[in-house]
Amino acid sequence: MNNTRKKIMVIFGTRPEASKMCPVIKELKCYSDWFETKIVVTGQHREQLDQVLQGFGLVPDIDLNIMKPNQSLSYITSSALLGLDEILNDEKPDLILVHGDTQTSMVGALAGFFHKIPVGHVEAGLRSNNKFSPWPEEVNRKVVDTVSDLLFAPTTVGKLNLIREGYDAKQIFVTGQTAVDAAAQTYEERYSFKECKLNDLDVKNSRIITVTAHRRENYGEPMRQIFQAIKKIADNNVNIKIVYPMHRSPIVRELAISILGGHERILLLDPLDYSDMINLLSCSSFILSDSGGLQEEAAVFNKPLILMRDTTERQEAVDSGAVVLVGTDERKIVELANKLLFEKEFYEKMANSKNPFGDGKASHRIAQIICHYFGFIHELPEEFDV
Repeated sequence: MNNTRKKIMVIFGTRPEASKMCPVIKELKCYSDWFETKIVVTGQHREQLDQVLQGFGLVPDIDLNIMKPNQSLSYITSSALLGLDEILNDEKPDLILVHGDTQTSMVGALAGFFHKIPVGHVEAGLRSNNKFSPWPEEVNRKVVDTVSDLLFAPTTVGKLNLIREGYDAKQIFVTGQTAVDAAAQTYEERYSFKECKLNDLDVKNSRIITVTAHRRENYGEPMRQIFQAIKKIADNNVNIKIVYPMHRSPIVRELAISILGGHERILLLDPLDYSDMINLLSCSSFILSDSGGLQEEAAVFNKPLILMRDTTERQEAVDSGAVVLVGTDERKIVELANKLLFEKEFYEKMANSKNPFGDGKASHRIAQIICHYFGFIHELPEEFDV
């Protein structure tokens, strides 16, 4: 057995990364005799990132704090890369862990590669097969996979994607999705929302529809179509309440307020912290979203999701029946929302779909695989299988 303590550096910068990596960090900290786990954040998102860390009781060891108003992809990439270069020179970790497909993930993996440090990619193998949808995430995750040594695919679909692209099956591990772990750990049966307006929701007499919309590729006319659809749904249905925590992007917020503002059945909010969002999902009837990760979180609570995008890198959710890919056409979004509101059989079929993403043990599997990688244990954990 290897008796040398290893330094693992976990790098992330956004709320979705943080929520999905915090369970992994907490699991790794259970192996403190073997691992020194260091948290490095870029601050690509600021306030939302800090809220997640606080919720999981974690504090960053190093914070690059790069966020500035109206930051471009080029700014995030260059600032994070320069900052991480200096940190890696000083810290010299034995393994870098990154998550998903953000600019921080891509830069963290590249920085590790430039320093010849092994990289582990949590949420490896997701593919939409369209480099501009989602943009820039599809290219980011391919870059991360290319330079990674350990590929933690959430499902068999991800593993097969990687094998088709020529990756060695020995470096790919099906772990389940850490988002499932995080959501299960955050949900509370009797929850009091920090956003006070949510405590006033009449969940017994109104059907709550949660909305998120923020994707860059939907800016412009697609986003206008989405918001017009949401308004029409609210106009035509009395016993509903639509809750939309708006993205901080001025482009999204200005358009949302101009179309949806002032409607008695639409509640526009600032971004929610992670625990509020998870517990809002749990009491929603269904979700309208263009998000990636929300597909996984909705599935934890068996909530149907209408995906307002043209492509998805989570085909498992569509195949399971939990998600319907509808695009951004106003008429189609309204049509599908009405089916969920008025066709009980259709709603129940989606709501009773099996969660394809995980069993709440993904973080434990990842920690065990890392233990095996460094020679601390001799057997790999059993892979996740639906």
